[in-house]
Amino acid sequence: MPGDSHPTPTPTPAPALGDDQAGAPPAPPRRLPWELHPALTEGRLVAAAQLLRRGREDAVRLADPFAGDDPWSIGCRAYSFSRHQVAAAARSGRHPWLKVLDKTHHFVFLIEGVPVRFFRGDAEDPTKRTLRQQESEAEQLALALGGAEAEGLMFRLAVETGEGGEVSRVVFLALRGEEGRAECFWPIPLPAEDGVARSRNSGGAWQPPLPMGASAGGAGAGAPKPRRRR
Repeated sequence: MPGDSHPTPTPTPAPALGDDQAGAPPAPPRRLPWELHPALTEGRLVAAAQLLRRGREDAVRLADPFAGDDPWSIGCRAYSFSRHQVAAAARSGRHPWLKVLDKTHHFVFLIEGVPVRFFRGDAEDPTKRTLRQQESEAEQLALALGGAEAEGLMFRLAVETGEGGEVSRVVFLALRGEEGRAECFWPIPLPAEDGVARSRNSGGAWQPPLPMGASAGGAGAGAPKPRRRR
């Protein structure tokens, strides 16, 4: 399938152990997504990450601080917008490999039968909430990978953001167990935005209305001048 190809993987060496770790067993090398399951190709992960980025950045563009929007309300809307982007793409059939398993606020989508969830936060420090796994997700992963391989494993897309709420990077994670041991940590190579407006409010930052009689050229610059009587 076009766009699903990926480069020949280069094994990631295990990190060197310091003197204080000399007696500890060596950490296993981290695997690449398509080594965990062939459905998790680079092209598909890039497409999924672009949908999540589009949803979040639409929410940021539509934010209205004058109406009371704050980081919490923008974050809630960004999560909902991102869910919508994925669900709409799945319904459209644009990506035949993309389906939705759980439409609720837990939201689980499928990449050719492999369940994935997303969250906003630091990819290197997933929270306990991120590590929660729904029963339907665990059952689906067992079907995709096999019971032993899927035990305690979960796939996540971490959406990291900058100060303005914009997406800085998206990382694919394979986490195992309650401690969230990372078996895969792969920053997705997202292409640069094309600059095309995608939302009804993307023409520029919202500005409050000018006082009556004022114009963009300055207060009162556009006000009509009284005509002198002759």
